[in-house]
Amino acid sequence: MSESLQELEQEFLDYVKKISAFEEALSLVYWDLRTGAPEKGATQRSEVIGTLSGEIFKMKVSEEMAAFIAGLWVEKADLSDVTRRSLEACKKEYDLNKKIPANEYEAYTKLVAQAETVWTTARANNDYDSFKPYLEKIIASKRQFVEYWGYQDNPYDTLLDQYEPGMTVAVLDDVFAKLREAILMLRKKVEAASYQPDGTLLHKRVSKAKQKEFSERILTKMGFDFEAGRLDDTVHPFATGLNIGDVRITTRYDEANFKMAVFGIIHEGGHAIYEQNISPKLVGTPLANGASMGIHESQSLFYEIILGSSFEFWQSNYKDFQEITAPAFDDVSVEEFYRAVNLSESSLIRIEADTLTYPLHIMIRYELEKAIMNGEIGVDELRDAWNDKYEAYLGVRPESDADGILQDIHWSGGDFGYFPSYALGYMYAAQLFATLSKEIPNVSEILASDDYSSIREWLTEHVHQYGMLKKPLEILKDTTGEGLNPDYLIQLLNDRYDFIYKLNEA
Repeated sequence: MSESLQELEQEFLDYVKKISAFEEALSLVYWDLRTGAPEKGATQRSEVIGTLSGEIFKMKVSEEMAAFIAGLWVEKADLSDVTRRSLEACKKEYDLNKKIPANEYEAYTKLVAQAETVWTTARANNDYDSFKPYLEKIIASKRQFVEYWGYQDNPYDTLLDQYEPGMTVAVLDDVFAKLREAILMLRKKVEAASYQPDGTLLHKRVSKAKQKEFSERILTKMGFDFEAGRLDDTVHPFATGLNIGDVRITTRYDEANFKMAVFGIIHEGGHAIYEQNISPKLVGTPLANGASMGIHESQSLFYEIILGSSFEFWQSNYKDFQEITAPAFDDVSVEEFYRAVNLSESSLIRIEADTLTYPLHIMIRYELEKAIMNGEIGVDELRDAWNDKYEAYLGVRPESDADGILQDIHWSGGDFGYFPSYALGYMYAAQLFATLSKEIPNVSEILASDDYSSIREWLTEHVHQYGMLKKPLEILKDTTGEGLNPDYLIQLLNDRYDFIYKLNEA
């Protein structure tokens, strides 16, 4: 490599490191806004967010960035892996962002910052109508952005690709159809089973303090590093990685429903462990993030559903749970508790859904988002469409906006195309677990023990360390030897619910 190329490469890395510093500051402002910032400061905070976002946007589409891309792209074969992938990531974002006028992007970031605050109030008041004007503007902006970016077969493909590179409506329609058929078939078996778990066993109050104590023990066992992260309260749980040494998770507690926080913390902990174990060599580059939203969700769902909802997990942790919550569950056996925790029933709230019906919640959102981005439905019809799909897919109909169309924060942030990542992550997680189980034959014994380090180390070796250095399907293929295969999730669900509902017992 010539000296001039080395100098240009270093200048490029210094430039993206500066962008990374601004993004870390912006993430901290967002975290503060969503974890208890004073309500009267929200408007000014939105202005700050808009300004910072605008400056970051300008840096990513600047003449300086254009010069780096032009100068390094023709020499990318001679660059290090980290620089080459960083360049590719920057070029993809540059090509997308350059098509959006800077003033429109800055106005959009202010809009979504305001919308999140409005959404919080609207949700608390069961008032979709107060949120509609903001949602309408967000949708209009997104549809305009898609026109700027362009698309081939479906406008929604462009949004999908930003969260899951290479994913399309055609692929999702096919995979979701197969998964939906299998889930609906299994649900019929479950509903007809002679044995039905007793969900009332869980109707016990567990204080916030006790839920937090138990959850922090589980986080530690999972491998979450509290010296590199923290746990806080919020309206809608999320995880945010400021850097690999500062990854923050949040949760919402309900003393009448301990499952929401306990499993929610395990879920967000999976996200956080991913980001805490990204290779230090990627810090300060665009690669110090998850490979895709689907791969990111695969890690949260791996811990929450594949491990945290397994019988072996509760064999290991139920005694601690009983001691912390005593005497509430003293008369409930681990088998009764486990089956009650995994009871499958129609529900309205996605984050509270059981492991069998969860993908159906995602499919509802996916179908609505497709219709929105294709101009087939507007905000005035959206609430009824949401309610109709819940009635059709799950046999329940929301009676309030908070339990219906306002339950998720995603649309207030403009995150159209994100929801499918949850279902993709579920399928990725099951496929990864199948391979892990072959390579670590005693995985059941590990789950029943107090040391999960070998599981975390396996995930770090195959997934975490790479950040965005590898592409999603590259990670899946390198680790499992094949592309996306929903059969692993279908098999896992059948095996699990055979046990929970005693379907194979005479």
